[in-house]
Amino acid sequence: MPNTPQAHLDPRYSDPTATAPPWPDTEELLAGAELFWISTVRPDGRPHVTPLPAVWSDGALHFCTGPEERKAKNLAGNPQVVLTTGTNTWDKGYDLVVEGEAVRVADDDRLRELAAAWEAKYGSFWHFEVREGYFHHGPGRALVFAVAPRTVFGFGKGEPFSQTRWRFG
Repeated sequence: MPNTPQAHLDPRYSDPTATAPPWPDTEELLAGAELFWISTVRPDGRPHVTPLPAVWSDGALHFCTGPEERKAKNLAGNPQVVLTTGTNTWDKGYDLVVEGEAVRVADDDRLRELAAAWEAKYGSFWHFEVREGYFHHGPGRALVFAVAPRTVFGFGKGEPFSQTRWRFG
C-alpha cells in the first residue's frame, strides 16, 4: 500500500472552490474519531451495522469484537467491510467512509501495541490483557481485526461542499 493514496475530488458533488484535503489531514481525522459504524454482511446477504471504537495505526483501522458476536460471525464468511465516521449534520463537519478487508491480527506483540493504543485513546475502561492471539477484558476475549483502506471517501459538509475519493494501490 503506498503511503500517499491518489486523491480525486468529484466535481459533480463538490463546490467549484473545494479542494481535496491532503491525506495526512484525513489520517488525523481517522485517528481522532471516537466512534465508527461498521457494516458487515450476514451469511444470507443482509447487511449488519453496529457502532464501535477503532484505532488508526500503521495505515489501518483496527477494531475488536467477541468471537460470538454477529460481526465476527459475518467476517468469517465475508471479510469485506465499510467503516464510517463523521458528524450527524448536513451542513458542517467532515464524514469519512473506509472500504477494505478485515484481516485478523493474532500476533501477541502487535496486539500489545494495539492494546496500548486503545487505552491511550479511550482510557482505562478499554484496558486489554493480551494472550494467545486475543484481547482479554474481564471474563471475555476479543478478536482484533485490521482494515487497510482500499478506498476512502470524504464528504465535506457546508461551504464548500465536497466529495473526495482516495484510492490505494
